[in-house]
Amino acid sequence: MSLNNLYAISGSALNAQTVRLNSIASNLANMSSAGSSPETAYRPLRPVFSTVYDQLQGEGQSARVTIDDVFRMPPSDKNRRYEPGSPLADESGYVYYPDVNVIQEMADMLSATRSYQSSMEVMVSARKLQQKLLSLAE
Repeated sequence: MSLNNLYAISGSALNAQTVRLNSIASNLANMSSAGSSPETAYRPLRPVFSTVYDQLQGEGQSARVTIDDVFRMPPSDKNRRYEPGSPLADESGYVYYPDVNVIQEMADMLSATRSYQSSMEVMVSARKLQQKLLSLAE
């Protein structure tokens, strides 16, 4: 495996964690976006990742992270509130709020941030290693 493969692997992981962080930010920003039915209320985003292994000619294997999909959670009426005076209330007086768990989103954000930092450290270490190798040639 060459150092260029490390950049490709880390770069794909950085891209995946960026999508994950953007999904979390969208979920937190829209957690108060109510609707008149479960279908019209905001539905949280969840990205799905997979690892793809590539066979390189003469250099062994490499891997990368791909973003398979960013899907919306199915409609849920778990978080409905009785607010008969709201303009969004249905005929029964209920307003539907997104099923966003702030604690879960914050924990997921910490995990994504740590993963992002780890991938970044791999890139920085690879760059330092390349600089050391170049300085040996002088």
